[in-house]
Amino acid sequence: MSKREYILRYLTIIKFLRKEEATFEQLSDYLKSESEFHGYNLNISKRTFQRDLSEILSLFNIDIQFNFSRKMYFIAEEEEDLDLSSRMLEAFELYNTLNTAGKLSQYILFEKRKPQGMEHFYGLLHAIKNHFVIHFSYQKFWEDEFSHRITEPYSLKEFKGRWYVIAKDHKDNVVKTFGLDRISELEITKKKFELAKNFDANKLFRNCFGIIVPDNPKPEEIILSFDSVQGKYIKSFPLHESQQIIKDDADEVRIKLKLCITFDFLLELLSYGEMLKVISPPKLKKEILKLYSNALKQYK
Repeated sequence: MSKREYILRYLTIIKFLRKEEATFEQLSDYLKSESEFHGYNLNISKRTFQRDLSEILSLFNIDIQFNFSRKMYFIAEEEEDLDLSSRMLEAFELYNTLNTAGKLSQYILFEKRKPQGMEHFYGLLHAIKNHFVIHFSYQKFWEDEFSHRITEPYSLKEFKGRWYVIAKDHKDNVVKTFGLDRISELEITKKKFELAKNFDANKLFRNCFGIIVPDNPKPEEIILSFDSVQGKYIKSFPLHESQQIIKDDADEVRIKLKLCITFDFLLELLSYGEMLKVISPPKLKKEILKLYSNALKQYK
């Protein structure tokens, strides 16, 4: 059996159990039907299936367990691990598709813009996991000169197709975000640092949209109204995890968010143009109106 068949079988098992728990017989029947669809032999014995469970845990960090009372298999997944495992599955599924479908340029149109700085990704992840201090040169978009940074890297964050490293800058001991596309001359030292016990990257950005964290991150209740068409997009791809739908009819979709008002969030709201109306808070309405007014001046 080829490695491609192994990967496809793992993905098929995970997808099936993500929908519902199942007996081995149900899984076996499903793999048999998928074998006919994909043109691969995905059939397995119970012994092979047990080995697959270990490989799935190792590759995807997805723990498939057996409920002895119901005699069914299920995925034991923590909520905090769901995003990571989902993204890994997406990447593996895309890889598998691209490797099995032959020439695809006329069928799949990729984004022409490619994120820069990805050559640093693995090194930064290594430094984060091992608590190594890193040195690098950094250039802000609004500055001509590079600055030398010595930092303690805490985590990596993605936003709008770009990747950032969250790190404490030794210059002022402030936790900042640095775009990977603006990093050069990266050096991973052997000097260890101790991560602050109270630091939680997820908590840091929980009430923020994007990569900007205000000095006093106090979230506010925000109510937005979208037209019925754009509202469908907002429902299928929420702006933020705090999003709640408070009105949904033929004319509008109204949502409530709990967020800090940052420049990243303002730019996101501006992108919806006439399809969006800010209901509250008043200061957000005032800020959006000011930005639109300044934009109109560009055309006078």
